[in-house]
Amino acid sequence: MTDTIGIIMHGVTGRMGMNQHLIRSVLAIRAEGGIRLKDGRKVMPDPIIVGRNAAKIEELAKRHGVERVTTDLDAALADPYNVIFFDAASTKLRPTLLKKAIDAGKHVYSEKPVSEGLEEAVEIARYAKAKGVKNGIVHDKLDLPGLVKLKRLRDNGFFGKILSVKGEFGYWVFTGEDQPAQRPSWNYRAADGGGMVSDMLCHWRYVLDNVVAPVKSVSCTTATHIPTRFDEEGKEYKATADDAAYATFQLEGDIVAHINSSWCTRVRRDDLVTFQIDGTHGSAVAGLHKCVSQHRANTPKPVWNPDEPQKMNFFEDWQEVPDNTVFDNGFKVQWEQFLRHVLEDGPWAYTLTEGAKGVQLAEAGYKSARERRWVDLEDLGI
Repeated sequence: MTDTIGIIMHGVTGRMGMNQHLIRSVLAIRAEGGIRLKDGRKVMPDPIIVGRNAAKIEELAKRHGVERVTTDLDAALADPYNVIFFDAASTKLRPTLLKKAIDAGKHVYSEKPVSEGLEEAVEIARYAKAKGVKNGIVHDKLDLPGLVKLKRLRDNGFFGKILSVKGEFGYWVFTGEDQPAQRPSWNYRAADGGGMVSDMLCHWRYVLDNVVAPVKSVSCTTATHIPTRFDEEGKEYKATADDAAYATFQLEGDIVAHINSSWCTRVRRDDLVTFQIDGTHGSAVAGLHKCVSQHRANTPKPVWNPDEPQKMNFFEDWQEVPDNTVFDNGFKVQWEQFLRHVLEDGPWAYTLTEGAKGVQLAEAGYKSARERRWVDLEDLGI
């Protein structure tokens, strides 16, 4: 016999919410017959798509075989059948929506950032904790195969003492003038919540905290390299948000990390994001899926000589870290973990407190850029 669990899915008509959370996570779990709990029961997620545009959510539901839709969020929250509230809509409204769902007795799970400001992020994390509801924030990059392998190397002591981390993220986002942009125009307007720091430093907080070591302080420089872009209708607009961030982090254990994040760079590396960890015993470089390593016993010994062309092929001196397992979609993995957390109190570390930490780093990054100095991260006391 299979039980069901009602999940309110708000804001899943957008690209990320629809593809990663609805189709590749919740509906993928349904297609596999649900999840089996430790007591042998099987539980099937039963989503209800909530949105303002009735025609749009009905079309989405029909296309993917979802039976329940509504434009009435209050009614969905009032229905005791719905146990979980998920939000992937506007960051501006997220704290208010999460509080509303918590007041309705729902467990809550949301996209990041959890809010636009640290005070609100801390407040909603404390509120969820006080009300005793299970809560979570999306941390999708931790379950990417490349980062799983990188963490595996760290946990096995491969690096020895970790010295530094280098990260490169981003690609060229077209301005919309000669070719359509690959990202929505609001991303480049500060008033609409756009900005590289607010978008990506939330990610770098949980990546560094969990894959390398906790972040202690940040020094950041931001830029709006391209001041004018063109929106979805081809109308010219002023880009007021930062489209690049160059951040250095001090981590626990005297580790130095530097991550360049830019929508104004052209890719000449293995992936759209790469992380290199250097340690006394070895180094490794990971992208989204692949990870290569080089142990000190296999490290070549180049000699600097600018008078002759370089004859060594440094790419050949690295060994690929094997998969050794089947990797599922990272978003789906986290949905399964959160469902188990709700249904059988399974392990779960990525609460709204972790979401507040991401907002904290973003705010510190902006403060550092404004004041041109290092900013330390204080304990949030949640």
